[in-house]
Amino acid sequence: MQTGSVEQRILYEDNHLLIVNKLAGELVQPDKDHTLSLEDTLKEYLRSKNGKTGNIFLGVIHRIDRPVSGTVVFAKSSKALSRMNRLLQEKKITKTYWAIVAERPDAPEATLVHHLVRNTRNNTVKVFDKATAESQEAILKYRVIADSDHYFLLEVHLITGRHHQIRAQLSHAGMAIKGDLKYGAPRSNPDGSISLHARSVTFVHPVSQEALHITAPVPQDKLWQFFEKSG
Repeated sequence: MQTGSVEQRILYEDNHLLIVNKLAGELVQPDKDHTLSLEDTLKEYLRSKNGKTGNIFLGVIHRIDRPVSGTVVFAKSSKALSRMNRLLQEKKITKTYWAIVAERPDAPEATLVHHLVRNTRNNTVKVFDKATAESQEAILKYRVIADSDHYFLLEVHLITGRHHQIRAQLSHAGMAIKGDLKYGAPRSNPDGSISLHARSVTFVHPVSQEALHITAPVPQDKLWQFFEKSG
């Protein structure tokens, strides 16, 4: 698992944006049980850094699941938040994921199109090959970029952004993500993570207009380290 203080995990920061490498197991935002989240930790970091008291503004641009690691983008200003939300709606933010799977993909690269129905009671989604009354279309592209003796590394690009989309679609296609018991993996990872990493994010800065491509180092375990060198 990736470790280190939140300062060591900051990938980019200016007056408007803060991009961080989230740990697997870390919540992006507080839950109903008030578990300490990445958002809480970053607010304390900003409060200490800037010598501020009271409320700290920090807007969440997007989220990734608790057992997933990698890039998460926050806005430090209301201007950046509204503009980044617009970029997200206009599909002008490119997010690239890496996923480790045990089953050999049917094709070295492909586009998967499914229809997902969310079950809020158990926080899962069910995958259908055809549209149903309550389903949402889900599209992703993957390609195999490396392999080891027992696993394959997929690079995944989301065309749509649905709840648990990568996890559910890959599982439905016979490629459950390593450690993801919820979606068909035979056993968990020792640290409770799943082997899905938000590898990078690419967009044009909403204020400076600088082209940004931010990459998150993978978690510090042997298999991830092997794939980072070969992927």
